[in-house]
Amino acid sequence: MPDVLGERVGFVRRIGLFQATAINMSQMCGIGPFVTIPLMVTAFGGPQAVIGFVAGAVLALADGLVWAELGASLPGAGGSYVYLRQAFQYRTGKLMPFLFVWTAMLFVPLGMATGVIGFVQYLGYLWPGMSQGQGDAVGLVVTVGIVVVLWRRVERIARLTVVLWTVMIAAVGLVITAAFTHFSPERAFAYPAHAVDLTTSHFWVGFAGGLTIGVYDYLGYNTTAYMGAEIKRPGRTLPRAILFSILGIMGIYLLLQIGTLGVVDWREMLDPHSTAGSSVASAVLERTWGRTAADAITVLILITAVTSVLTGLLGGSRIPYDAARDRVFFRPYGTLHPRHRFPVLGLLTMGVLMAAGFLLGRHTDLATVIQLLTTVMVLVQALAQIAAVTVLRRRQPTLRRPYRMWLYPLPSLVALIGWLVIYGYADRSAPGRHPIEWSLAWVAAGLVAFLVWARREREWPFGPKRISEEYLHAAEPDAADGPAESRAPH
Repeated sequence: MPDVLGERVGFVRRIGLFQATAINMSQMCGIGPFVTIPLMVTAFGGPQAVIGFVAGAVLALADGLVWAELGASLPGAGGSYVYLRQAFQYRTGKLMPFLFVWTAMLFVPLGMATGVIGFVQYLGYLWPGMSQGQGDAVGLVVTVGIVVVLWRRVERIARLTVVLWTVMIAAVGLVITAAFTHFSPERAFAYPAHAVDLTTSHFWVGFAGGLTIGVYDYLGYNTTAYMGAEIKRPGRTLPRAILFSILGIMGIYLLLQIGTLGVVDWREMLDPHSTAGSSVASAVLERTWGRTAADAITVLILITAVTSVLTGLLGGSRIPYDAARDRVFFRPYGTLHPRHRFPVLGLLTMGVLMAAGFLLGRHTDLATVIQLLTTVMVLVQALAQIAAVTVLRRRQPTLRRPYRMWLYPLPSLVALIGWLVIYGYADRSAPGRHPIEWSLAWVAAGLVAFLVWARREREWPFGPKRISEEYLHAAEPDAADGPAESRAPH
């Protein structure tokens, strides 16, 4: 078997703007909106919860411009891993890309765990007598089943995901259509007194909670940035795909949120044990098209949940492999299955953590898992990438930048404030569970793991810094279907 740590994988730039936008949107629109609408209503205390989806879109757009500049100028495989490696290598060597991989090992499977939690919630509509233990068992079986499905060559999985993506779009479209065939404006816009009173702390606490839920629903707008080495004209395609996917999903979410509130009274959604609180889309369908239609489309929603988890774990399991191949993470994660050529240890590790996240959410609540994954992600990915834009402009001023952030640095500041609001709100939203403390503990463990790894590999601070500026003098990526080399730093 070849030395996987030394091999170079030749990617081909075959993904155009339409495909890139579709990839982003398919990852963004999974089970999330079906399970978070009641959470959003609870956070705001009324149908003004639509503000949360708009706020989430604004943060996603501001952060998306960060991804757009970085992705257009550093169009390699790995996304954040590449950006942090290039920006912070001058002072801290490989610390930041290592920490990104370390934190991704947690926030990726936690994000996928929320999809399994949503699956079990909607299964409860078809299986009303399901006990807590039975639900736990079902979720664990689904988790193991997804790992088994991914235990094969990626081209076989690609054909399956096309079918599952079609089912997902059908599920969302049918729920929206059903809602607007029986839409009541009086119900949808029956705001309680002082619903949007900006002078009260109650509104701003609800806003912070809604922003957290909202941006969670938009996560995935950066999916094609991780595939930068496979994108045609990445300097033009990546920024457009990010913006188009956010705007498209915002339209879908607003239709879904408003349509749902026009059928189901928002007060019913406050009870997590009711149908409206646990499986609101099924409640919409039952009240509009009847129980048979509700049962049928609930099955499509269950398939949608599996789709989002399958695609997310497929991409996430590759992150530690790419880093290990470039000698920026523990070497065993750079080992491929000898026959099916997928990263074995990355898939197994994330599968185990996904199962743990599922059980955590089942025995606390979905909001706790969302808070934990967002706090971990904010520290090393979101905030560090915002800094990376400025660092690279100063460290590599001649770097080719086909796209430069509009109104720089305003979008960076908006994204910075938004992520800090989400991070600061985390402990308040989950009293007694301390997501901030857990996120800090995970990063601290990552620092210890980095020191162990760096000493073994004789990297900084136990060896010299290895500066690599391969993108600084790189030629413009070929717009045709030519090869795109995925390089490791030297």
